[in-house]
Amino acid sequence: MTTTHVRSTPHAQTAGGTVTSGVEFDIDEFGPRFGAEIRGVDVASASDDEVRALRQALIDHKVIVLRDQRLDDASHIEFGRRLGDLTFGHPVWNSGDVPDEVYELDSADNGFADVWHTDVTFMPRPPAGSILRPVVLPRNGGDTNWADAELAYESLSAPVRDLVDGLTATHDGNREFGYYLKHRRDGHGNVWDGKEVTALAPVSHPVVRVHPETGRKALFVNPGFTSHIDGVSDAESRAILDLLYAHITKPEHIVRHRWRLGDLVLWDNRNTLHYANRDYGDNRRVMHRITLRGDEPVGPR
Repeated sequence: MTTTHVRSTPHAQTAGGTVTSGVEFDIDEFGPRFGAEIRGVDVASASDDEVRALRQALIDHKVIVLRDQRLDDASHIEFGRRLGDLTFGHPVWNSGDVPDEVYELDSADNGFADVWHTDVTFMPRPPAGSILRPVVLPRNGGDTNWADAELAYESLSAPVRDLVDGLTATHDGNREFGYYLKHRRDGHGNVWDGKEVTALAPVSHPVVRVHPETGRKALFVNPGFTSHIDGVSDAESRAILDLLYAHITKPEHIVRHRWRLGDLVLWDNRNTLHYANRDYGDNRRVMHRITLRGDEPVGPR
């Protein structure tokens, strides 16, 4: 993976518009528009200006990596709250003895994410962003990959963009979590958007999502939770989704991160997909994730 070393002074978004944060970051970009490592920031002691600048860097780069962070669950959550409102860790999953805001992915308890997905798109208001840190890492393996769904949309041919601009798709959490909610939680999930989740009714989202902060378009379908394209035949739905998935996951749309303890990775959940490699055998991998409250996806039409 080639990188370009630059120095940048991010701008922070406020209710009144865009203001200069006055913070200069040391940024190592993974590509011209997607992914970056930001150096020299300690999120546990970051100033308000630094936090605002980190949030803008997340909007700009979609995935940002911060190394050598000394966080536990409490400081992880506190940092997340400085970026935005937090959700419950997951709509239905019981992560056990961790704070409510934490979703624990433990490979010893089927905590795998080895399918391309965008977090929690089976709810009406999926998270705006996710913040992930490793707790236990295997000796090797377990990298995470992210795909830029915004770049994928832009690199489609114009006729295909015109087609997908007008489509919606159904996202169904029952495929992954329905049995768990019914049989292991007795139909009592967690609180999401102020309501206890007792069932996972499929929801429809636009196939192309307009980013609420930038206005840019991104493909908003994923193999993990998207069941079908609305209003077309099964054969047409499969063909459209297969085309989009193959295009989204082209190598030029992907960045890959090799984890170290002390890493913290933030990503914009509104224009990316991700995939965790399950290539570490019987070794254990434990990750803790928190998510930023999002809004209802809006399409271009």
